[in-house]
Amino acid sequence: MIKRIEHINITVSNLEKSYDFYHQLFGFKKTWEGTAFAEVGQVRCCHLGIGEIYLSFFEAEEKGNYQPNYGINGINHFAFEVESLIPFREKLKELNVNIHIDENYEPGERIYFYDPNGVEIELVEY
Repeated sequence: MIKRIEHINITVSNLEKSYDFYHQLFGFKKTWEGTAFAEVGQVRCCHLGIGEIYLSFFEAEEKGNYQPNYGINGINHFAFEVESLIPFREKLKELNVNIHIDENYEPGERIYFYDPNGVEIELVEY
């Protein structure tokens, strides 16, 4: 029986920039930092989270942004359930992050935006 998603691993273009974004938006803190093996050798990586939620970041060997595409196979976005979208709307505005989808349909209200690496994030309020 599966209990929960343990973590999501994302390859990012810059660890510090990614940490700053997730720390400012969600209050995530570094819980681990080190190196891991990738295609051409070791890369820097870290875990960021709060409580039982965390993301694992690997710094990319080649710089560039992820390009989500709902027309081909692959992961399109990940989502967090939040108590209220209001503080996140305010924080995203402070961070100059554009909300590109803002929808309210059953079973909840949701917003979509991109992190500094081009990864799409959904926040949903039920």
